[in-house]
Amino acid sequence: MFHHLLVVCTGNICRSPVGEAMLKASLPDKNVESAGLGALVGQGVEPTARELAEAEGLDVAEHKARQISQDMLQRADLILVMSEGQRRAIGEMAPAALGKTMLIGRWLDGGKGVEIPDPYRKSREAFEHVHRMLKEATDSWVARV
Repeated sequence: MFHHLLVVCTGNICRSPVGEAMLKASLPDKNVESAGLGALVGQGVEPTARELAEAEGLDVAEHKARQISQDMLQRADLILVMSEGQRRAIGEMAPAALGKTMLIGRWLDGGKGVEIPDPYRKSREAFEHVHRMLKEATDSWVARV
């Protein structure tokens, strides 16, 4: 059903590359990419996010932040965003993509759905909290794709 997944956040250096790596590790037969709505183009994964990802055996070393494009939105079967604001922004960019754009935290909190906060420039604890949320969120999607 879903073969091409796109994980989106703001800068494409904290949440989406880690979410991408988690999904790739669990869904090796799927094409998973990530991008940012305001990407810090060319930058690698933020050091704390990278350290937490690598501690779990996730490979994020080669990641370079990319700006989201119309082409990426069209190619994706499922677009996973961190917040409702990002979902709206994608809907404005590509109205046809709105129906396949969902919160990555959609199945958390008993199915009520949860936004994943941006840990950028925050404490290590904030990064650890977001990492745990991403793990729960991606695990909840693995069973559904």
